[in-house]
Amino acid sequence: MKIETIQQYKSTFDSISKTVKDDDGQDVEVWYARELQKVLGYSRWENFAEAIGRAIESCKTLRINVDDHFREVTKMVGLGSGSQRPIQDFMLTRYACYLIAQNGDPKKEEIAFAQSYFAIQTRKVELIEERLSEIARLNTRERLRNSEKQLSKNIFERGVDDRGFGRIRSKGDQALFGGLTTEQMKERLGIKSGALADHLPTLTIAAKNLATEMTNYNVEQKDLYGETDITSEHVHNNRSVRNMLGQRGIKPEELPPAEDIKKVERRVAKDEKQLQKDAQKLPKA
Repeated sequence: MKIETIQQYKSTFDSISKTVKDDDGQDVEVWYARELQKVLGYSRWENFAEAIGRAIESCKTLRINVDDHFREVTKMVGLGSGSQRPIQDFMLTRYACYLIAQNGDPKKEEIAFAQSYFAIQTRKVELIEERLSEIARLNTRERLRNSEKQLSKNIFERGVDDRGFGRIRSKGDQALFGGLTTEQMKERLGIKSGALADHLPTLTIAAKNLATEMTNYNVEQKDLYGETDITSEHVHNNRSVRNMLGQRGIKPEELPPAEDIKKVERRVAKDEKQLQKDAQKLPKA
């Protein structure tokens, strides 16, 4: 996400925040669901209300008092005739908004931004940008895990065991990285332990995932069977992805390593626990 886009979203989210006093007279930052719905890209209240419902269930699962963070309120809206009618709304704390974003559609750019905006206590653009980058990498890594699981399942059903899966994946890496094996890439990047993909930048993880998804698709569509045919398919797909990157002047083996994704996962989890611990509460109704 470009820095200009981040600044624009930040300005929009800032503009709809309100302040109320808690039971100790301290300021509590709140947002109203009807306004949040619009900036999160939901056109229908019914769909957004479902995300709120899932967030409330998440709150209950975490054994957090829902009333501290979600307050159902009634808002009056004008009709064409000049009269007014009541509609459902919610007053939400920052933590409630975070849970809603976590339960929203991650494909929406606004949701991706909101997950980081509400997760951190500061509104500094550079910190939001850093977290967005971390979350994007974590999500991309998770997609690769899922596609590799599906590939493992697909090829097991077609006569290939775990060792065969390892060989297929290794051959794919060799095609993607210009002839360098998985172990050679780990040595090149100074990786002492862990999976190669855990130390790759987001772009390379996405490239591996694309090739794996293509293999999954063609294994199923062509009903490929046996290690030889599936290896050939996977190598071809990785080579195709490499050629596509090459057309844009990118060589995957020349990209620098990224921070161990396990460390990123631990840091994000720690931030989420801290958010829960420090969350401001709504005043009692």
